[in-house]
Amino acid sequence: MRTKSKHTGLGIALGAALGAVFGVLAGHIGIWLAIGVAIGAAIGGSWKRKTPGCPQCAAMHPSHEAPERSVA
Repeated sequence: MRTKSKHTGLGIALGAALGAVFGVLAGHIGIWLAIGVAIGAAIGGSWKRKTPGCPQCAAMHPSHEAPERSVA
């Protein structure tokens, strides 16, 4: 099973920290904390890890390596 918990967790933590700071400054901690966690989860989930190129995988899946061409 593939998980991306490390990047998503880091994004949530950063979002919660920034949300707490903005919440203290604005006086509405609950709202800004929720917004910060949501934005952090979205950003953390979108971070991509660079996967090492494996020659065996490249041989098995050549369609993934080929650029997609649109036929018009």
